[in-house]
Amino acid sequence: MSATKNPHRLEISHFAVAVTAFALASVLAVLQALVRADVAVPMKSESLYYISVTAHGVLMALVFTTFFIMGLGYCFARATVGLEWTRVAWVSFWIALAGTLMTTASILSGKSTVLYTFYPPLQAHWTFYVGATLLVVGSWGFCAVMIRSYLAWRRSHRAEPVPLAMHGMLATVAIWLLATAGLAVEMLTMLIPWSLGMIERVDPAIARTWFWWFGHPLTYFWLVPAYVVWYTVLPKHAGGRLFSDKLTRVVFMMFILFSTPVGFHHQFSDPGISSSWKLLHTLTTYAILFPSFVTAFTVTASLEVAGRMKGKKGLFDWIGALPWRDPLFSSVVLAMLTFGIGGFGGAINAAYAMNTMVHNTAWIQGHFHLTVGTAVALTFMGVTYWLLPRVLGRELRFAPLAAVQPYLWFFGMMLFSIPSHIVGLMGMPRRIYTAELFGSPVARTWQPFSTASAVGGVILFVSAMLYIVVVAATALWGRRVNGQTIEFSEPLEGAPEYGLWDRFAIWATLAVVLIVLAYAVPISHLYMMERFPSLPQMPF
Repeated sequence: MSATKNPHRLEISHFAVAVTAFALASVLAVLQALVRADVAVPMKSESLYYISVTAHGVLMALVFTTFFIMGLGYCFARATVGLEWTRVAWVSFWIALAGTLMTTASILSGKSTVLYTFYPPLQAHWTFYVGATLLVVGSWGFCAVMIRSYLAWRRSHRAEPVPLAMHGMLATVAIWLLATAGLAVEMLTMLIPWSLGMIERVDPAIARTWFWWFGHPLTYFWLVPAYVVWYTVLPKHAGGRLFSDKLTRVVFMMFILFSTPVGFHHQFSDPGISSSWKLLHTLTTYAILFPSFVTAFTVTASLEVAGRMKGKKGLFDWIGALPWRDPLFSSVVLAMLTFGIGGFGGAINAAYAMNTMVHNTAWIQGHFHLTVGTAVALTFMGVTYWLLPRVLGRELRFAPLAAVQPYLWFFGMMLFSIPSHIVGLMGMPRRIYTAELFGSPVARTWQPFSTASAVGGVILFVSAMLYIVVVAATALWGRRVNGQTIEFSEPLEGAPEYGLWDRFAIWATLAVVLIVLAYAVPISHLYMMERFPSLPQMPF
């Protein structure tokens, strides 16, 4: 298969950017873990550490995930409903790539050390904000292509439910469009004019509110495509069937409905927002736990079906019949197990009372790496192994390394994240340059845990490099193969029927109503209160 004739060039280009961002972010991550454990690394300095923190967060949480999700969406759309507007898709890719390069250059040059959350009064160079905006604009082009492809398919399939993989990707699109509306307001009315000198001051409280309109739904933009893999790829790959198509559609619609009005649980300590509105967002945050509980049940039941179809009849012996040496299977199942642990921590984060114990401590970094750092990232790594032969037409190289890599990631992440949770409860702040904290006696009690976490970071780095080696070797030297197609799991109950859970317009409209109810009054109060806008701060 000639590269110039490969029909998956669009997807390959997105995956290439995602994997490159992942590789760079992984190098920065291991350096941070070593620095926090007070290991002497080359060119160690406080300013370089916070440049690294910013670059790692942006490259891993925004660039790697966004480009991978866009590539995955195009793959699944092409395989289910057909892909429309490919020229728009290519233009969107180049816009997003240009924005990524602009933002990355701004960070690495030392002009934009504002961390992943980029709160005012920390100010970045204008190229950081404009670049991030271009990345989002490019992703909106992806959303337009996915919606157009669905509508073109719907015209000739009016009484049919959309294929489940496309159903999940459309839910992802809806979540992203709703979430980035808040980010667009922050960027266009506050951060970009501020960084260009058009306005002198901005209000940090208002900026944080617009950011968290976007910041927590971003979690579900990452998570729902991983769920699409869990539901539509994993059961068939394990040798079974999906337990329930209808339950899966319920899950995706519930994420559209409840994903956005949850941001105040990140702002429990912020002034200007009343406790009643914070409590409302706590309730909606707990509401969105429901689709994840349903997912845990449905996917586990699907795996049991696979084990039973292999002839196992005992209570638990079906577990041993599953393909644990297969890298896609092990990646996804270990991602699911890790997400269960991370979900427990997330429930604590969202609790109005308990949040104060863990707010801005190392607990948060531990939780974040269990969720996006494993539940999402490990799923994406696993599905890469499955997709490469199908989009490149090349056999997977170094398959034994691919088989080992997910287990290394899981073990490294446990060693990294669990000590972070513990030391967070002991009072260690997040994002600190050194766990020594100027010789504080309290800080000395953190040192063993920081050391263990650094060892976990090194193991994670080794796992990440194995992933990069397998991907690069397959792309460059994999033996050419033909006939591997993208196929999805069939539901156990037979063909699904078109119904309420396929009516995206209804659920998106209800989501908008819920967002207005959750945000309109408290945001208007913030703008009407006496405000204390801040001058820009650039400590590094």
